Amino acid sequence: MGSPPSVNVARLTYLLVCEAAGVAIALSTKGTMFEVPLSTGLIGGLGVAGLFIWIETLMKGFTLRGFSTATFGLAVGLLCAWLLTRVQISNLLEVAFRDRLESAENSEVLVNVLRLAIDVALFASLGFLGAVLSLRGNRDDFAFIIPYVRFRQDASSGQPVVLDPDGVIDGRVPGILHSGFLHGRLIVPRYVLDELQVMADAGSNSNRQRGQRGLDCLDAMQKARDIQITIHDGPISPQADTLNARLIETARLLGARLMTADDNLAKVARLQGVDVLNIQELDEALKPTVAVGQRLRIALVRTGKEEHQGVGYMPDGTMIVVNHAVAKIGASVEVIVVSTLQTAGGIMAFGELHTTG
Repeated sequence: MGSPPSVNVARLTYLLVCEAAGVAIALSTKGTMFEVPLSTGLIGGLGVAGLFIWIETLMKGFTLRGFSTATFGLAVGLLCAWLLTRVQISNLLEVAFRDRLESAENSEVLVNVLRLAIDVALFASLGFLGAVLSLRGNRDDFAFIIPYVRFRQDASSGQPVVLDPDGVIDGRVPGILHSGFLHGRLIVPRYVLDELQVMADAGSNSNRQRGQRGLDCLDAMQKARDIQITIHDGPISPQADTLNARLIETARLLGARLMTADDNLAKVARLQGVDVLNIQELDEALKPTVAVGQRLRIALVRTGKEEHQGVGYMPDGTMIVVNHAVAKIGASVEVIVVSTLQTAGGIMAFGELHTTG
């Protein structure tokens, strides 16, 4: 994946600034004993810019989240190093090697150098260990250290939610957010947006309609004031060569939940330890249950398999077959459920007309 245009603009700007600085240094030393030729200033500025741009490309997979995590670990390591310097380790070593130091020339200089070397090594080593250990940790480790921050963040905004193409196309995500049952910033990876664009440009009419619907839903969510949505441009590991693998890696990298309408993706993500919000499972959980003996009011719309049967539907699509109700087709009637049948398409209920008296 190439660098975003904004990063390339930043690199070019930095290169020009370094070139200007090199020219300024060359001009400022003109006529002095330390005069720097203009060509040397240009080459020096180019070299400095090239070095730091090369370092920046090596840090391509290092995100702002990782930087903040490493900074926290570095601070902890430096604090531990500072505490150790309070016990005067250099003085202990000075006592251990006093005879050798006193017999050497410039013993006071050697003592100062020894102290400086020990302090630098201590701060550098513990700072390095703290940064590496924090990068290897996870959110739960930091929650153990500073639990109030973690709990307050989860309570106020919730974990971010990564959307896959099916989740965007489904169109029910805004309604779930508006209901207040789900909180958190929505994240749509750049490759998901590219996938929707490919679908919208596809030759197949069904894929084209799905892609256009997904882009329309995404546009509506971006315009909604009460929905926080972000297009994520983070790098992806070359090992993640499929869309599902990329989604799982992105969710794990961001510490986010994955929202999808794909049952297979949901199963694979859960097996890899990613929190999943399955829209299909939510829909099934919200469907009203039909129990034997329950009294319902439904509208009969057509005849059933038997001539005497009338058929109606509940708001969630559950079909109810009513015996001896063919004369009531076109009207709303009260029905008593007498049995239910589980089919591949869901639950089908059988009922009788409710009679008073």
